[in-house]
Amino acid sequence: MRSSIAVCCVLALCLAGPAHAKLPPPPKDMNDKAEAAKAGAAAKAKADAKALSKAQDRAVENYKRNKGLSVAEAPSKRLEKLTCFTGEEDRHARIGVELVNGQVTSFAYYSKWKPRTCSIEARRDGPYSRWEDKGAASTVTLTDQKGVFLIERKGGGYRFSFRDVDRGRYCGMDGKINGSLTVMRGSSKCEVQGIMDGHAG
Repeated sequence: MRSSIAVCCVLALCLAGPAHAKLPPPPKDMNDKAEAAKAGAAAKAKADAKALSKAQDRAVENYKRNKGLSVAEAPSKRLEKLTCFTGEEDRHARIGVELVNGQVTSFAYYSKWKPRTCSIEARRDGPYSRWEDKGAASTVTLTDQKGVFLIERKGGGYRFSFRDVDRGRYCGMDGKINGSLTVMRGSSKCEVQGIMDGHAG
């Protein structure tokens, strides 16, 4: 009896092995469905990426509109330089001014009363001055309390008012510089009041 059961079990195992090894391949329609699902997922991912890109573009355009910027282009910077000179070789004053969109961004003043010379330079966001704007005027405070410049638009030019600018620091002599210098568009000559007073001292 036991031997009959053992023989039956051996036969069953022998028959099960080949039967399992010879399972038929999955139906063709299942493979087609898997490929279709994969293609659908890829197409959806591509569509989602395109939609996200469009949404980001709209967000950028809205931000520019809210900031008052043109959607088509960012505001351009119009660079302009003004210079003027007054006096003669051994006794004169001159200035060079750089503007961006009509606003002074830097200036370099130089004066000479032989053998004395003065040289002052200030640049917006530079380390040696602090700039504050109020309407069409700018106040430039030199470091270490060495004086102040008030810059005002005047018609087609700019007036630089010197307020207690230290001659010792910038000219190598005692005293303060007070007065004004005006540079005009279309003119190479400076309008000067008071700033050369005491320069020869």
